[in-house]
Amino acid sequence: MKTLFKRPYFIFVVGSLITILVAHVAPSKLLGQSERPSSNRKSSERLSNGPDCRDSWPTNMAFVLLKNEGITNNEKVDFSKTETVRLASEKIGKDLYHQVYLVKLREFSGRTIEAIAVHDASSEECSMTEVELFVVSQRLGGKP
Repeated sequence: MKTLFKRPYFIFVVGSLITILVAHVAPSKLLGQSERPSSNRKSSERLSNGPDCRDSWPTNMAFVLLKNEGITNNEKVDFSKTETVRLASEKIGKDLYHQVYLVKLREFSGRTIEAIAVHDASSEECSMTEVELFVVSQRLGGKP
């Protein structure tokens, strides 16, 4: 069994999480025009680096892991308001991508549970590896 520090994508995951946190704290006015994402790009262009697994594996497994830990359950979650956004995707092999998703589960009480889901996917299968989940316990700065 490999340890986390021996995995070649450990730096990618840590870098992605730091980038996410910094992006929420840094004001967008400080970014130059060339650094801002183009809003007129097609969504398929923005998601061209690997398969789009938003509506399947990372979302479903995030809920299952949160449920297994007793953080939420079926009766609490308003599944129609669940949101999943792909934050990063890196090609790590022939038709194999290491991906990072932000999953937001909204409960009927108004509470939002945010988690970062990390896994590997291919064009044939989103579940090439199990999901590693990081629960966001606090958000500092920026908009929720």
